[in-house]
Amino acid sequence: MARTTFADIARRAGVGTATVERVLNGRGGVRPETVEKVVVAARSLDYPRRLPEAHRGILRIEVILVRPDSTFFSRLSRAFERIAATLDRTVAVHRTFLDEGDASAVAQRIREPGMRRGGLILAVPDDPQIRAALAEVEAQGVPTIQVVTRIAGSTGDYVGIDNYAAGRMAAQLMSRMQPRSGSIVALCHSQIYQVHRDRIRGFSDYLLEHPRADLGFAEVLFGHDEGPRSADLLVDALRQRPDLAGFYNAGGGNGSLNDMLVRHPRRHEVFFVGHELTERSSAALRQSTMDVVLDQAPEAQARRAIDLMLARLGLHDLPIENPPIRFITFTAENL
Repeated sequence: MARTTFADIARRAGVGTATVERVLNGRGGVRPETVEKVVVAARSLDYPRRLPEAHRGILRIEVILVRPDSTFFSRLSRAFERIAATLDRTVAVHRTFLDEGDASAVAQRIREPGMRRGGLILAVPDDPQIRAALAEVEAQGVPTIQVVTRIAGSTGDYVGIDNYAAGRMAAQLMSRMQPRSGSIVALCHSQIYQVHRDRIRGFSDYLLEHPRADLGFAEVLFGHDEGPRSADLLVDALRQRPDLAGFYNAGGGNGSLNDMLVRHPRRHEVFFVGHELTERSSAALRQSTMDVVLDQAPEAQARRAIDLMLARLGLHDLPIENPPIRFITFTAENL
């Protein structure tokens, strides 16, 4: 087997051979982030020489998430945790949860992580402050990957399902599987997530393109993924719309919605499509309060995001394709 050279390490780390020489010979004058990339690249190529103690660093990938209370983000966080445990000891994945309603705090964390950071993976709202902070970090050369939802103007990779297609699928299934006539409403978090805007747009477009004369899309309700608030909105919709035949929840809060529907006399009249397969949504499918669940496989999103980041950091040479993650459609029949 050919001996690893400085040129091999430089190609993998994305730096010049002179930088590799300075790092491995301990001559200083190199940014800590670059030192880490060179050290990790050298180890990944089984460079035989003992590295200077001062440079035996760890390359940190930070993952910024929101809403640790939500089932989806809990699944996503656990997936990153499991994947991190399989990585080389020179690579660490640091998960940070922030308040989705505090855009300035999210922007500050993006700019000032409080640690040396080799790469950034994030699933946060699309806000002007966050957009500006992300643009600054990307201009500094930090690799970034967005998972679940996009931030406008970013140059980083996006990992997630085709949310527009998911919205269209929800509308298609509702239109074809609900025999009752009447009105339809949709519920989502708010306007701060591109993911929800895309789903609602896809849902609306499908119904416009494939109209059913006896089924009409009435309105969009904003529950901010807060369970009780979303349930109250659905109660009001059922009261105000005696003809309510369908309901699409493009966001979270399915547990509270199902708890309410179990007790409601019209529970079997409303066709309910939602997202994310959990224990509670599985139970709802079995008891027919939910009719369809579209799951966006957060575990697959986490795996893809880490693979892309490792490639961006030069830690492997394998090409990583990045088509949309396939979402999975569940009914009571295929649980």
